[in-house]
Amino acid sequence: MVNEDPAAPRGALALIGGELALDFANTSSGRGWPTHREYLRSAADIVDWAGHAPVLPSEDAEWLREAMRSGTDMSERLVSAALELREDIYIIGSENAAGRPAPADRIQNLTRIHAHCLSRANLTPFGRHFAWSWAIRQNPIEAILGPISLSAMTTLLQADLSRIKQCQGEKCGWLFFDTTKNKSRRWCEMEVCGNRAKQRRFGAKARRA
Repeated sequence: MVNEDPAAPRGALALIGGELALDFANTSSGRGWPTHREYLRSAADIVDWAGHAPVLPSEDAEWLREAMRSGTDMSERLVSAALELREDIYIIGSENAAGRPAPADRIQNLTRIHAHCLSRANLTPFGRHFAWSWAIRQNPIEAILGPISLSAMTTLLQADLSRIKQCQGEKCGWLFFDTTKNKSRRWCEMEVCGNRAKQRRFGAKARRA
Protein backbone atom coordinates (compact mmCIF):
# COMPACT_ATOMS: atom_id res chain seq x y z
CA MET A 1 0.00 0.00 0.00
CA VAL A 2 1.35 3.41 -0.94
CA ASN A 3 0.45 5.84 1.80
CA GLU A 4 -0.71 9.06 0.16
CA ASP A 5 0.69 11.33 2.85
CA PRO A 6 4.50 11.21 3.11
CA ALA A 7 4.25 12.92 6.50
CA ALA A 8 1.75 10.38 7.86
CA PRO A 9 2.49 8.95 11.33
CA ARG A 10 4.66 5.83 11.13
CA GLY A 11 2.12 4.24 13.44
CA ALA A 12 -0.49 4.58 10.70
CA LEU A 13 1.23 2.30 8.18
CA ALA A 14 -0.79 -0.81 7.39
CA LEU A 15 0.72 -4.06 8.66
CA ILE A 16 -0.13 -6.36 5.76
CA GLY A 17 3.07 -8.38 5.42
CA GLY A 18 1.99 -11.36 7.49
CA GLU A 19 5.47 -11.46 9.04
CA LEU A 20 7.12 -8.78 11.19
CA ALA A 21 10.19 -8.68 8.94
CA LEU A 22 8.08 -8.06 5.82
CA ASP A 23 6.13 -5.29 7.55
CA PHE A 24 9.45 -3.68 8.40
CA ALA A 25 10.57 -3.91 4.77
CA ASN A 26 7.35 -2.10 3.87
CA THR A 27 8.36 1.09 5.66
CA SER A 28 9.50 2.33 2.26
CA SER A 29 7.38 2.24 -0.90
CA GLY A 30 7.80 2.94 -4.59
CA ARG A 31 11.52 2.22 -4.59
CA GLY A 32 13.08 3.32 -7.88
CA TRP A 33 10.22 5.70 -8.75
CA PRO A 34 10.11 9.50 -8.44
CA THR A 35 7.20 8.97 -6.04
CA HIS A 36 9.35 6.91 -3.67
CA ARG A 37 8.30 7.44 -0.06
CA GLU A 38 10.58 6.89 2.90
CA TYR A 39 8.70 6.53 6.18
CA LEU A 40 11.67 6.03 8.52
CA ARG A 41 13.39 9.37 8.24
CA SER A 42 14.48 9.64 11.86
CA ALA A 43 15.07 7.56 14.96
CA ALA A 44 11.74 8.82 16.31
CA ASP A 45 10.00 7.41 13.22
CA ILE A 46 11.59 4.01 13.89
CA VAL A 47 10.50 4.03 17.52
CA ASP A 48 6.97 5.05 16.52
CA TRP A 49 6.79 2.18 14.04
CA ALA A 50 8.23 -0.27 16.58
CA GLY A 51 5.51 0.71 19.02
CA HIS A 52 2.88 0.24 16.32
CA ALA A 53 4.11 -3.10 14.91
CA PRO A 54 4.29 -3.94 17.88
CA VAL A 55 7.93 -4.60 18.61
CA LEU A 56 8.13 -2.49 21.75
CA PRO A 57 5.61 -2.14 24.58
CA SER A 58 4.35 1.43 24.87
CA GLU A 59 6.33 2.11 28.06
CA ASP A 60 9.58 0.94 26.42
CA ALA A 61 8.91 3.07 23.35
CA GLU A 62 8.34 6.12 25.54
CA TRP A 63 11.53 5.47 27.53
CA LEU A 64 13.53 5.19 24.30
CA ARG A 65 12.12 8.46 22.94
CA GLU A 66 13.27 10.22 26.10
CA ALA A 67 16.70 8.54 25.99
CA MET A 68 17.27 9.65 22.41
CA ARG A 69 16.50 13.25 23.25
CA SER A 70 19.55 13.37 25.51
CA GLY A 71 22.01 12.67 22.71
CA THR A 72 22.36 12.08 19.00
CA ASP A 73 24.76 9.10 19.00
CA MET A 74 22.11 6.51 19.81
CA SER A 75 19.71 8.02 17.30
CA GLU A 76 22.28 7.96 14.51
CA ARG A 77 23.28 4.38 15.25
CA LEU A 78 19.64 3.27 15.35
CA VAL A 79 18.82 4.84 11.99
CA SER A 80 21.93 3.43 10.31
CA ALA A 81 21.45 -0.10 11.69
CA ALA A 82 17.70 -0.17 11.06
CA LEU A 83 17.92 0.93 7.43
CA GLU A 84 20.73 -1.55 6.78
CA LEU A 85 18.62 -4.41 8.16
CA ARG A 86 15.54 -3.25 6.31
CA GLU A 87 17.28 -3.20 2.94
CA ASP A 88 18.74 -6.66 3.52
CA ILE A 89 15.24 -8.00 4.20
CA TYR A 90 13.69 -6.13 1.28
CA ILE A 91 16.27 -7.24 -1.28
CA ILE A 92 16.19 -10.86 -0.11
CA GLY A 93 12.39 -10.85 -0.15
CA SER A 94 11.96 -9.12 -3.50
CA GLU A 95 14.52 -11.33 -5.23
CA ASN A 96 12.83 -14.40 -3.81
CA ALA A 97 9.42 -13.14 -4.99
CA ALA A 98 10.85 -12.70 -8.49
CA GLY A 99 12.19 -16.27 -8.50
CA ARG A 100 15.81 -15.18 -8.33
CA PRO A 101 18.44 -16.27 -5.77
CA ALA A 102 19.02 -13.84 -2.95
CA PRO A 103 22.39 -12.05 -3.09
CA ALA A 104 24.93 -13.87 -0.93
CA ASP A 105 26.22 -10.66 0.63
CA ARG A 106 22.72 -9.75 1.82
CA ILE A 107 22.23 -13.19 3.36
CA GLN A 108 25.58 -12.92 5.11
CA ASN A 109 24.81 -9.44 6.41
CA LEU A 110 21.40 -10.51 7.72
CA THR A 111 23.07 -13.46 9.45
CA ARG A 112 25.65 -11.15 11.02
CA ILE A 113 23.01 -8.73 12.31
CA HIS A 114 20.90 -11.56 13.69
CA ALA A 115 23.89 -13.12 15.46
CA HIS A 116 24.82 -9.78 16.99
CA CYS A 117 21.27 -9.19 18.25
CA LEU A 118 21.08 -12.70 19.73
CA SER A 119 24.36 -12.08 21.56
CA ARG A 120 22.52 -9.33 23.48
CA ALA A 121 19.34 -11.34 24.09
CA ASN A 122 18.03 -13.34 27.05
CA LEU A 123 16.11 -16.60 26.87
CA THR A 124 13.06 -16.08 29.07
CA PRO A 125 9.92 -18.08 29.92
CA PHE A 126 6.98 -17.30 27.64
CA GLY A 127 3.82 -19.20 28.50
CA ARG A 128 4.73 -22.88 28.38
CA HIS A 129 7.76 -22.17 26.19
CA PHE A 130 10.76 -19.86 26.08
CA ALA A 131 11.42 -16.85 23.88
CA TRP A 132 14.22 -14.44 23.11
CA SER A 133 13.87 -11.05 24.78
CA TRP A 134 15.92 -7.88 24.97
CA ALA A 135 16.33 -5.43 27.85
CA ILE A 136 15.52 -2.02 26.40
CA ARG A 137 17.66 -0.06 28.87
CA GLN A 138 20.76 -2.20 28.31
CA ASN A 139 20.43 -2.80 24.56
CA PRO A 140 17.95 -0.33 23.06
CA ILE A 141 18.95 -0.80 19.40
CA GLU A 142 18.94 -4.59 19.64
CA ALA A 143 15.57 -4.47 21.44
CA ILE A 144 14.09 -3.08 18.21
CA LEU A 145 16.14 -4.90 15.60
CA GLY A 146 16.37 -8.25 17.40
CA PRO A 147 12.72 -9.28 16.97
CA ILE A 148 12.82 -8.12 13.32
CA SER A 149 15.96 -10.07 12.43
CA LEU A 150 14.57 -13.09 14.29
CA SER A 151 11.38 -12.87 12.22
CA ALA A 152 13.44 -12.69 9.02
CA MET A 153 15.60 -15.67 9.89
CA THR A 154 12.65 -17.76 11.10
CA THR A 155 10.81 -17.04 7.85
CA LEU A 156 13.81 -18.01 5.72
CA LEU A 157 14.45 -21.18 7.70
CA GLN A 158 10.92 -22.45 8.26
CA ALA A 159 8.41 -20.87 5.87
CA ASP A 160 7.32 -21.83 2.37
CA LEU A 161 9.30 -19.18 0.51
CA SER A 162 7.12 -19.52 -2.58
CA ARG A 163 4.50 -17.67 -0.57
CA ILE A 164 6.59 -14.51 -0.25
CA LYS A 165 5.12 -12.16 -2.86
CA GLN A 166 5.62 -8.59 -4.00
CA CYS A 167 2.61 -6.38 -4.61
CA GLN A 168 1.90 -5.93 -8.33
CA GLY A 169 0.44 -2.48 -7.73
CA GLU A 170 2.03 0.33 -9.71
CA LYS A 171 4.80 2.09 -7.77
CA CYS A 172 4.18 0.04 -4.64
CA GLY A 173 6.58 -2.87 -4.18
CA TRP A 174 5.42 -3.96 -0.73
CA LEU A 175 6.14 -7.54 0.34
CA PHE A 176 3.69 -9.97 1.91
CA PHE A 177 3.30 -13.60 2.87
CA ASP A 178 0.54 -15.12 0.76
CA THR A 179 -1.65 -17.39 2.91
CA THR A 180 -4.29 -18.08 0.24
CA LYS A 181 -4.86 -21.77 -0.51
CA ASN A 182 -3.77 -21.54 -4.16
CA LYS A 183 -1.17 -18.77 -3.68
CA SER A 184 -3.24 -16.38 -5.79
CA ARG A 185 -2.84 -13.13 -3.86
CA ARG A 186 -1.50 -10.30 -6.06
CA TRP A 187 -1.90 -7.12 -4.02
CA CYS A 188 -0.73 -5.83 -0.67
CA GLU A 189 -4.33 -4.70 -0.13
CA MET A 190 -7.16 -5.30 -2.57
CA GLU A 191 -8.87 -2.15 -1.32
CA VAL A 192 -5.86 -0.03 -2.29
CA CYS A 193 -3.55 -1.36 -5.02
CA GLY A 194 -6.09 -3.86 -6.30
CA ASN A 195 -8.77 -1.21 -6.76
CA ARG A 196 -6.30 1.14 -8.42
CA ALA A 197 -5.41 -1.55 -10.94
CA LYS A 198 -9.10 -2.08 -11.66
CA GLN A 199 -9.58 1.65 -12.19
CA ARG A 200 -6.64 1.80 -14.60
CA ARG A 201 -8.00 -1.14 -16.58
CA PHE A 202 -11.45 0.46 -16.70
CA GLY A 203 -9.97 3.77 -17.85
CA ALA A 204 -7.92 2.08 -20.58
CA LYS A 205 -10.98 0.16 -21.76
CA ALA A 206 -13.05 3.35 -21.87
CA ARG A 207 -10.37 5.15 -23.90
CA ARG A 208 -10.19 2.31 -26.41
CA ALA A 209 -13.99 2.36 -26.74
